[in-house]
Amino acid sequence: MIKAIIFDSDGMVTPSKRFSDDLDVKFGISLQKSILFFKNEFQKCLISDADLKEEFQKYLKKWECDKSVDFLIKYWFESQKECDKRVLLKIKELQNMRIKCYLATNQEKYRTEYMKNEMRFKDIFDDIFSSAEIGLKKPDQTFFEYIYKKINKNNILKNEIMFWDDEPKHIEQANKYGFNSFVYKNFIEFEDIVNKFI
Repeated sequence: MIKAIIFDSDGMVTPSKRFSDDLDVKFGISLQKSILFFKNEFQKCLISDADLKEEFQKYLKKWECDKSVDFLIKYWFESQKECDKRVLLKIKELQNMRIKCYLATNQEKYRTEYMKNEMRFKDIFDDIFSSAEIGLKKPDQTFFEYIYKKINKNNILKNEIMFWDDEPKHIEQANKYGFNSFVYKNFIEFEDIVNKFI
């Protein structure tokens, strides 16, 4: 029997959307230019080894962008705040059945706070596990170990946990760790599988 479900944010609770596409289309910063930032410095930001605003500022100068860091980050977060209402309703339904609902996400610290407060995730989920706060990212096995220790305080075992993510490589490692793990493709399939387990 499933006692806890771990959700993914981007690509599940919120639609999968790349800010690099907006940088290209709306601000004239090509993917060829921005990819270096997202593949290098941004990855450090995800585990709080670097600060997003500081690193982003360096690149804006290189890109000769006339927008401020704060303007672009505000645009970024607000453009990706829309949630799938079906998923939110399902979370509430599951919690009413005494099933714990958690969020496990690779996010840097500013967006983590935005999600918790502006998007009200702190009121929606039983707990939130962000790579920026843990210092580890999915699909690192130590990331799964960290969140399991937190969840296990509620006397929930690995085989009583369902893990969802839209990245197959994350699912592969979560299954290896011992969670019942599934690739999120669409809400209908998700709901069908969840209902079979509960």
